[in-house]
Amino acid sequence: RELKCVKCKEGQPVVVIRAGDAFCRDCFRAFYVHKFRAVLGKNRLIFPGEKVLLAWSGGPSSSSMVWQVLEGLSRDSAKRLRFVPGVVYVDEGAACGRSPADRAHTVAEMRLLLQAVGFPWHVVTLEEVFSLPPSVLRCFPQEPVGAVGTYKVAVDSYLQQQHALGPERAGGSPIPAQEGERAGQPCSHDPRGLAGPQPAAQTEALSQLFGSVKTLTAKEELLHTLRTHLILHVARTHGYSKVMTGDSCTRLAIKLMTSLALGRGAFLAWDTGFSDERHGDVVVVRPMRDHTLKEVAFYNRLFAVPSVLAPAMDTRAPEKASIHRLMEGFLLRLQVQFPSTVSTVYRTSEKLVKAPRDGRATGPRCLLCLCALDIDASDSATAFGAQTLDFSQTQPPTPRAEAGSPTEVGSAQDCCQGAGPCRRDDPRARVMEQLCYSCRANMKDVPSFDLLPPYILAEAQLRSQSRASQDIQECLVEDS
Repeated sequence: RELKCVKCKEGQPVVVIRAGDAFCRDCFRAFYVHKFRAVLGKNRLIFPGEKVLLAWSGGPSSSSMVWQVLEGLSRDSAKRLRFVPGVVYVDEGAACGRSPADRAHTVAEMRLLLQAVGFPWHVVTLEEVFSLPPSVLRCFPQEPVGAVGTYKVAVDSYLQQQHALGPERAGGSPIPAQEGERAGQPCSHDPRGLAGPQPAAQTEALSQLFGSVKTLTAKEELLHTLRTHLILHVARTHGYSKVMTGDSCTRLAIKLMTSLALGRGAFLAWDTGFSDERHGDVVVVRPMRDHTLKEVAFYNRLFAVPSVLAPAMDTRAPEKASIHRLMEGFLLRLQVQFPSTVSTVYRTSEKLVKAPRDGRATGPRCLLCLCALDIDASDSATAFGAQTLDFSQTQPPTPRAEAGSPTEVGSAQDCCQGAGPCRRDDPRARVMEQLCYSCRANMKDVPSFDLLPPYILAEAQLRSQSRASQDIQECLVEDS
C-alpha cells in the first residue's frame, strides 16, 4: 500500500525512520525541532540570558545542534531560545598525525562557517593544553543562576526586561555580546582570528605524547580528556556557564557500552546523562541525546546543514583496534538486525541516577576525568584493590624495610609502609594514586608521564603536598 506521512496523513513521505514512522519534509522538520526544544524545556537547566558555549567539531551531530540553536534564536521562531550562544572549535590535527597544510585547510573551512553562523567564536588547537593552568582540574562552586526564583519566574523577569527595552531590542539577540565578542567575530582568546601556527615545541610535544601511547583505546581516552579540559578552560575564561555537546542518541548508546567495558560503570550517569555537573561552575548539557544518527543524517541532507569532516584518530582503523571501535561495530550490527537496539540501550541510560542526586560529589576527585575518586584499600577483594596491590608490588622493597627496622612517624618510609621509594617523590606514582579505576587502567599504556602536559603534573604535586601536610598535622594531633 502507498505510504503516507504519519502526521499530516497527506504529504508524500520522504523520510522513513523505522517501520511505521514515515514523515513528509515539513512534518519531519517539525518533529526534529520539537525533539530539540523539548529536551531543553523539560530539563530547564539553561536560564534566560545565560552564556552557553557550543562545542562544534564540524561533524553531523554538532553541526545540526548549532543550526538548531541558530534557528531557535531567529525572529521567525515560534518559541525562541533565550540564551546567549558562543561556539568553540578544537583543532586536533596534531594528535591525529595530520600535516600542517591539511590542518590549515580544515580550520579555514570552519572559519567560513563560523562567520556565516554569526555567533562569537573561539578556535583553539589541542597544543594549547601545554599552557593550561592547574586550576582547570579543580571543581569550583556553581553560581546560583536561578537564585531569584524558579525557572518560570526567571523567564517572566526576562520577558519583562525585554518588553521594557522596546520591540526593536526585544526582537534582536537575547543579550548584547560582551566587549570583544561581537557576533561573527573571533573572541579575545585568539586575537589572530583563528588558530594560527602553534610553536613547534608544543606540536612536537603533543605528537610525542600520543605517539608513545601503546593502544588506540588509551589514545582516544586521552584525547577526549585533553579536549574536555581545553573546552572547560575556554568556557571559564569567557564566562560561559554551560557547554553544549552534540552527542546523539546512537553515540551515547555506544558510549554507555564502551564506558562499561572501560570500568566507568560508576560514572555512567555523568558520561551519558543530559547534564554533567562534575566541574561545578560549568555544566555540560547534551541536547541532541534524543536524536539518532539516522535522523541527523536525514535532517542535514534535507535542509542543507553544512559540516566539515576531518580524519579522526580512529579513521580507517580496523574494528578490533580499540574498545571504542569494537563496541561501535557491535551495536551498529545489532541495530541493523534489531532496530530497537540503540533505543533500548539509550533508555537504560535514562534510568541511571547520580549519587548524590545533585551530581556534585564531595571528597577527592580523579585527576583526569574529575569524577569522584573511587578510593579502595589495596588489600580489598575488588578490581581497584587488586590493581592498587599490583602497582605497589612493582616497587622493590628497600633494605631498611627488608631488615624490619622501625620507621619514624611522618617519614617517607612510613607514608609508603616501607615499600620502596616514597610515592610522593615518584611522579608516576604520584599521578596514579590520584586516578580512578578507569583512568588508572588507561594510563598504564602511557610509558612516560614526563610527556604529559605540565598542568596535570603540577596539580598532582599540589594535591600530594596538600595531603602530606594533612597527614603530618593528623600525626601531630595524635601525638599531642
